Amino acid sequence: MGSFFAVNGKKLQRQYKDYLSDFKEWKEKKHAKRYLIFPENLGPYLSLDETALSQGELYTIITNKKAKGKKGALVAIIAGTKAEPIVKQLLKIPSSLRNRVKEITLDMAFSMKHIASKCFPKAIQVTDRFHVQKLAIEALQDLRIKHRWDAIDKENEQLQETRQKGRPYLPELLSNGDSHKQLLARSRYLLYKAASKWTKKQSKRAEILFKDYPDIHQAYSLVNNLRNIFNKTKDKGVALTKLAHWYKEVEETGFKAFNTVVNSIKQNYSTILKYFHNRSTNASAESFNAKIKAFRSQFRGVKNIEFFLFRLTTIFA
Repeated sequence: MGSFFAVNGKKLQRQYKDYLSDFKEWKEKKHAKRYLIFPENLGPYLSLDETALSQGELYTIITNKKAKGKKGALVAIIAGTKAEPIVKQLLKIPSSLRNRVKEITLDMAFSMKHIASKCFPKAIQVTDRFHVQKLAIEALQDLRIKHRWDAIDKENEQLQETRQKGRPYLPELLSNGDSHKQLLARSRYLLYKAASKWTKKQSKRAEILFKDYPDIHQAYSLVNNLRNIFNKTKDKGVALTKLAHWYKEVEETGFKAFNTVVNSIKQNYSTILKYFHNRSTNASAESFNAKIKAFRSQFRGVKNIEFFLFRLTTIFA
């Protein structure tokens, strides 16, 4: 905009901040870094999540699903993820408003559940299915990474051996032109997706990967089976039975990371199964976080947190 009007961009930004906007008169400016609450934006269906604004500093954000990421979406943004300070601020909202909340989606963190229980006691808590699936995907990626480190070690040993013999090193290439190290590195993104969404090159790479590393294929099947429970099951009781079968599959594989996933699901199964009532997810919160990141990158980072929050609340609160 500065170049369009032939004005220095930084000067224009300063002019907007100090004179054109209402930032200097903003009532919430004194406590903006610690908390911002908008009780008028409360709705019956909320999302609770966390995001980083600047240099990894986390903020807890509550959004109203009905607003669909537009004006009125932001209910609260509070510094940190520690439960008690957040509860203290949210309890300032009249209980008559907080008791109207029927459902709140959140991740598996105990602090988030504590916040929801204390501040929205009449709301049903639903653990976001995508956080559950993310745990399983991380277990799969953990297996891939272990194999990749082994491949790197093997390649380094072969390289050293050929050098000692005075010969040039020629890595073993697979049918698609990848070395084992490259195959494992380049398979990262295809393992996030269902096989139906692979490109031709990804399908070829997956075929080679699963042939050479059958345990990765087995782990990928576990991830897909868990995904299908959420995608294809509508009844809570059926879902519980399918999860029990999935636990057995995991137990038979002996994958330690997946056993950790099973234990996490068991600890949160009551709130995970509530997904099947309304199929509610934290997608709105993730979408809102993406908007914050886009807003942050548009302005090349956050130099002034108060001013960033001022612009954020002007648009979304």
